[in-house]
Amino acid sequence: MIKKLEHHQLEEAIKIHILFQLSYTVEAKLLGISKFPPLERTIENYQKSDTTFYAFFEKNALAGIIEIEDLQTKITINSLVVNPECFRRGIGKELVNFVLNTTTSKPCIVETGILNTPANQLYKSLGFIELKQWKTDMGIQKVQYKKYPIN
Repeated sequence: MIKKLEHHQLEEAIKIHILFQLSYTVEAKLLGISKFPPLERTIENYQKSDTTFYAFFEKNALAGIIEIEDLQTKITINSLVVNPECFRRGIGKELVNFVLNTTTSKPCIVETGILNTPANQLYKSLGFIELKQWKTDMGIQKVQYKKYPIN
């Protein structure tokens, strides 16, 4: 089941923070880095965010979260995290498809680390097209994808 999270509420922001910490710790290892900006986000940051968070629940347990920014001309996936205990169950795919199916009139943009093979495979399997690659100031090789709406 997928539902919108009320991230402005402290209890929800804490749940988001915990899951982001679990998932992004794994991604930092995949990328081979120790300092990773997503791991530095605070609970208050989630509470004050203007983005929207949707959660995937598996047997009433929070298993994954997608964070999106719905702009006038595009949808940006800012974060996609899955509880490491729930990897390889299609939860990330379900969340991305949920966003794609509810925002079909706008293109969808997402970025990830080049060394994050599972994320790259996911976006490519869903028809995202690579737009560019670059190296961040922190030395992280990134890739940006775009999926155009089906109209």
